[in-house]
Amino acid sequence: QVRLVESGGGLVQHGGSLRLSCTASRVIFSVYAMGWYRQAPGKQRELVADITMRGRTNYADFVKGRFTISTDNAKNTVYLQMNSLKPEDTAVYYCKMAADEYDYWGQGTQVTVSS
Repeated sequence: QVRLVESGGGLVQHGGSLRLSCTASRVIFSVYAMGWYRQAPGKQRELVADITMRGRTNYADFVKGRFTISTDNAKNTVYLQMNSLKPEDTAVYYCKMAADEYDYWGQGTQVTVSS
């Protein structure tokens, strides 16, 4: 059973920065992409950014230029560097590792941006 463990969430002021991390409990040999999603209260979960194992990245328009996704494949870890945070970025952030056989999800980490 693979577990994804997220960390790095918290409370930050408008304009501040946070770095989220997500580490798998073991190597997932068939993973082809990793990503971050978020879900705000009363809203659907939405893609924030994802990255393929070849390094191709994709960002939602609302985070372009502010967030950066990266991986450390040797550590089975995906990161999300979040800069210039806004109150509307407040949400629970989830990581996902997409593998051939299954999509693995983390438990979520709360990010709250105060105005």
